[in-house]
Amino acid sequence: MACNCSGVGEFDLAPLMDILADYRKDPRGALIPVLQKAQGVYGYLPKPVLEVIARELNIPIAEVFGVVTFYSQFHLNPRGKNIIRCCQGTACHVRGAQGILDAISSHLNIKPGGTTRDLSFTLETVACLGACGLAPVMMVNDQTHGRLTPADIPGILDSYLS
Repeated sequence: MACNCSGVGEFDLAPLMDILADYRKDPRGALIPVLQKAQGVYGYLPKPVLEVIARELNIPIAEVFGVVTFYSQFHLNPRGKNIIRCCQGTACHVRGAQGILDAISSHLNIKPGGTTRDLSFTLETVACLGACGLAPVMMVNDQTHGRLTPADIPGILDSYLS
């Protein structure tokens, strides 16, 4: 059911209310687990969902927003089905990571931190993926791709579309 609550928009809040029901008896320490579960349901944490969480847990919205923006695990915008993490660490940098990042950006027509319009990909840069021996390296979801060249990028990314 879509909620017609003021400021909530067209989000189905039934799953959120189910999550919150588990924490109403003892809301102490509930914020992070509730945010994690809500993000699992919605894929990100839209403002209307944050407002309901704040209201239901009796926490100021500023505090909820502060937690969401502090922890990198939380996202305020929709994310792609496939998360690309392009390493920019020293070993990767020396071995051409900028060219890899440029190839990804060009192929998907997004900048780092961006998501494709069709929500297929989100591009992130990271300081290190811990695979320096494979530099330059990127991960797509949980799969590592190493010893990359810019020419490798279209084929790798296109394989995630099927």
